[in-house]
Amino acid sequence: MLYFLLIAILLLQLFSWLCSRGLFWLLQGYLKPAARRKIRWLVFGIGNGLLLLSLLRVWPGVFRLSAGWMVLLWYGVLTVSAVWLLHLLLRRRIAPARLGSLLRPLAAALFMFLLGISVYNAYTPVVHHYRVAIDKPLPRPVRIGLASDTHLGVLFGARQLDRLSAIMQREQVDIILLPGDLMDDDTRAYRSENMQRHLQQLRAPLGVYATLGNHDLFGHQDAIRAELEAAGIRVLNDDVVRLDAGFWLVGRPDDLDRQRKSTAELLDSVDTREPVFLLDHRPTEIRLHQALPIDIQVSGHVHKGQVFPSNFIVDWIYDLSYGYQQRGLGHYFVTSGYGFWGVPFRLGSQSEVMIIDVVGL
Repeated sequence: MLYFLLIAILLLQLFSWLCSRGLFWLLQGYLKPAARRKIRWLVFGIGNGLLLLSLLRVWPGVFRLSAGWMVLLWYGVLTVSAVWLLHLLLRRRIAPARLGSLLRPLAAALFMFLLGISVYNAYTPVVHHYRVAIDKPLPRPVRIGLASDTHLGVLFGARQLDRLSAIMQREQVDIILLPGDLMDDDTRAYRSENMQRHLQQLRAPLGVYATLGNHDLFGHQDAIRAELEAAGIRVLNDDVVRLDAGFWLVGRPDDLDRQRKSTAELLDSVDTREPVFLLDHRPTEIRLHQALPIDIQVSGHVHKGQVFPSNFIVDWIYDLSYGYQQRGLGHYFVTSGYGFWGVPFRLGSQSEVMIIDVVGL
């Protein structure tokens, strides 16, 4: 934790310096030395002030502001880097004054584009379809609607739930699976915004099933589970259930729950000659699971990194950080998530619903 904090502090200073330099260039000719100092102090002061308030936990929303400011600084760094590269490429072909007049509006437009596309990606879901065949008998094909990491809270709520319900109805899914991080740490916003009537619109012929993710286990898990079940969602917490459609569902809480059972223990209660579908929030045990009689695993948690270049970091951390792979005896799906964590920005990832058609022998 300390190592991560030190990296965050160093990156904040670097991003603040680069963005300050970028603002000086953008406003060249309009700033006096005193104004430059004020801008520098403002940029450094906001970032470090918000970080300090976050560490002191003055109020819950300050972390969101701190993370949002960090992302904005990062977009500033990307903008400065892109403009600097263009300057290197064009400086021998275009006069300096002319080049500056071209690059300044381009820099502003690029920053606004990054901001706009990030918000669009966070709130505009894409639907991805998959079709897999398993080596076990299945009375009829099953269409799964997969949506993870809704993070229901102050920035993501009723309207997005209505859209999710519409997607599931349009796709005519047989079953809806929600593998974790359904709430954003607690149920306060969920209750105050009266989201239950929107969440309970999620319906499918074979039912709606969920597991608890790490953000559902920060001390409010009992309340979160109660709210989900009140909305008609069955929460699988180290549980197995056999559906009349001829397959088993196995659901595990996030590994933040140190008391959770191993997947192998849960499978002791399952007739593994029949298809087995597993909900496991984090895709951390895929290598272990691929040797078990699991046919389908659905996971989330990773958000595909959410903001570039974090997608490369999670690719390094997780064996499968996003998408679909067939491994060993089973088929593994990791979705980028339907919502977002912290701030409403996605760059290099997008809000997503996976539709998985499963056919048997």
